[in-house]
Amino acid sequence: MRPQNYRNTILLSALLLFCSMPIIKAQEAAAKFSLIPYPTSLQAGKGSFILQPTTTIVTESAVFKQEAEQLNRLLKQYFGKPFKVSATKKAMAITMRYSAAITAEEGYALTIEPKSIIILAKEPAGMFRAVETIRQLLPADEHPGKFATKIALPTVQIRDQPVYAWRGLHLDVSRHFFSLEYLRRFIDRMALYKFNKFHLHLTDDQGWRIEIKKYPKLTAEGAWREFNNQDSACIVKSKENPDFAIDPKHIVVKNGKKMYGGFYTQEQMKGIVAYAAAKHIDIIPEVDMPGHMMAAINSYPFLTCNGENKWGKLFTTPICPCNEATFEFAQNIFTEIMEIFPSKYIHVGGDEVDRSSWEKSDECKAFMLKNNIRTTAELQSYFINRMEKFFNSKNRKLIGWDEILEDGVSSTAMVMYWRSWVADAPVKAAKNGNQVIMSPGNPLYFDNEPDQNSLANVYAFSPIPTGLTAAEAKGIVGAQANTWTERIPTEARADYMIFPRMTALAERLWSDTHDYTSYMARLIQHFPRLDALKVSYRLPDIAGMAEQNVFTDYAVLNPQKPLKNITLRYTTDGSVPNMNAIVLDKPLTINKASYVRLAAFTASGRRGDIYNLHYKQQDMAAPIVNVMAAKPGLLCDYYPGSYKSSKLMAGKPEAVYTVNEVVVPAEAKAPSFGLKYHGYLDIPADGIYSFFFTCDDGGILTIAGNETVNNDGWHGPFEKSGQAALRKGLQPIAMDFVEGGGGFTLKLKYSVNGSAPVEVPSDWLKN
Repeated sequence: MRPQNYRNTILLSALLLFCSMPIIKAQEAAAKFSLIPYPTSLQAGKGSFILQPTTTIVTESAVFKQEAEQLNRLLKQYFGKPFKVSATKKAMAITMRYSAAITAEEGYALTIEPKSIIILAKEPAGMFRAVETIRQLLPADEHPGKFATKIALPTVQIRDQPVYAWRGLHLDVSRHFFSLEYLRRFIDRMALYKFNKFHLHLTDDQGWRIEIKKYPKLTAEGAWREFNNQDSACIVKSKENPDFAIDPKHIVVKNGKKMYGGFYTQEQMKGIVAYAAAKHIDIIPEVDMPGHMMAAINSYPFLTCNGENKWGKLFTTPICPCNEATFEFAQNIFTEIMEIFPSKYIHVGGDEVDRSSWEKSDECKAFMLKNNIRTTAELQSYFINRMEKFFNSKNRKLIGWDEILEDGVSSTAMVMYWRSWVADAPVKAAKNGNQVIMSPGNPLYFDNEPDQNSLANVYAFSPIPTGLTAAEAKGIVGAQANTWTERIPTEARADYMIFPRMTALAERLWSDTHDYTSYMARLIQHFPRLDALKVSYRLPDIAGMAEQNVFTDYAVLNPQKPLKNITLRYTTDGSVPNMNAIVLDKPLTINKASYVRLAAFTASGRRGDIYNLHYKQQDMAAPIVNVMAAKPGLLCDYYPGSYKSSKLMAGKPEAVYTVNEVVVPAEAKAPSFGLKYHGYLDIPADGIYSFFFTCDDGGILTIAGNETVNNDGWHGPFEKSGQAALRKGLQPIAMDFVEGGGGFTLKLKYSVNGSAPVEVPSDWLKN
């Protein structure tokens, strides 16, 4: 939803000043105004305003009292003491002024002159967003060891407002638990980048995290579990990366067993809600049902149709929608949830429901017959619609994952779109009159492992799907990134997965113009601020390398450092690089088979990703000479079915297609399938070719009979790379690809002798 534009009646003096200042475009402003998200408009002046302890904060309206306190709290961190606050005009002051001319709820105008700072806003939320802009103009270290006596702020005129009303981040605290302290830090960082919706996933099969006084066993029992397979996977990874170690703060011994878990009391969560509200961030609670309820059913087995609680083929047994006791339980829970969370929005989940127990239930059969419900999908719709009526009776609005669209949902429910493989879901929802929050798994599931393309993919994301009229597009209220924590057991790992991707989304949703080059230049200047805030962000990628490397005589490892103030260190014995590893400060010549492990280190010793680089000597592959006139395109064998590895495809394919580019054929419509591409690449010149193979779920690339890239197994979209030494002419290529269900990505790029990667041209593909 796009907020209203400013009227053209902002104070004449401010406009005259604004017009007299030189306009600085985003790409030109990165050095001086490294703001993320970038403002609607920014015009620079000359000189600066000097902040010092004698500066006064003037609040001309009591409506901005809380925002003045937030600003004062921020400035105290730099100067060691609060500034004076006054309701009357002062010289050399920061003035917070009400302006009815600013119609956007979160809009503001900020004017910094040598003798004053004036902030105009109509609503407290807009005034607070201006405070966060000032925060980004201040030095990076918000907690300096030595307090300042003066800080210069550059003169500037900013007019700003968000493009989208819903700018959200989601955090799953059920799979792995996070402390109250982390939630507060998370909220602080959301505020810094102007997010306004915090979706808190409080319950799931693995743990119930919020106290419900009517049902105490939900936390006494449901908040604790023995280590599961997700913990085991993290423990294996922790051998090389301590960020995967299970956080000991959340481990206890109960009845002689080591248990993992934790929960928030209602009073604790009310404190978090108030903390977020002061920063104009709305916390939206999610209690997922009717599925994902194993943690509750363990303690209250009457909730299921058959008293059982187990995993089905994909998902767990849901609660029973044919029993009045189920609705009494749900309504009692949400009544307490509403007492904790004043948000207009309550998320009911509604996703991934295994309805097989409903199909077998005599009680459900009778209920469906009585209520003219034909299918269990309609029965799920009945549950969601009934819960919405209950929410509405409490003046709340229901949000559900996009599965709630199936078999009917009212136009008043809010739909959160996540299934990127169901491309028409947000279009159907918007045409139905539903408000839609865009949250597609690719690229907005931040638990998907990041690669060198992840940041750019988030920045390029557009919330408005194709197929909507301008009027219908107004139903797209914004977007949100989700972080599911099955493989995220620590706060440091959560930071790594979320930062800096969330900054790209922040700019995408707030700003009306986008410039990725400018954004990257500004982002680099934000790393010192994130360091000062102790954010364990993912370091930028080291460029100029492939994972599987070949050479004919020798290779040279000469990677491009992503930041000036980092050090590259490596090992050749297979050990994990640490601060004692060899420094790579000049090109490294490699003339024998080698295994190099390379990582970047910050000055504080924090390590970035480990790059595992394999080198082997390889003769130039001779071209195929006995091929009769080759035809355009690759052949693609189609294998419907579920294959967890591309190596498992065997036998005769159901169909064979010809593709003229590296894409999944439109005929591949099964929920899960495998593809075998085969043919030739028409290589234009001799050289060492690097191939960049992106798969979701997995695949293996073979060039000239040699496995070049192994990107196999089920995972999110991720790029891996490898090399082949190729002579000019036709070279055999094979690509095995599997889709496990839930959306796919398949891309193939190449570079030659170190050039920038580009898509493999269609005219290279032959069969």
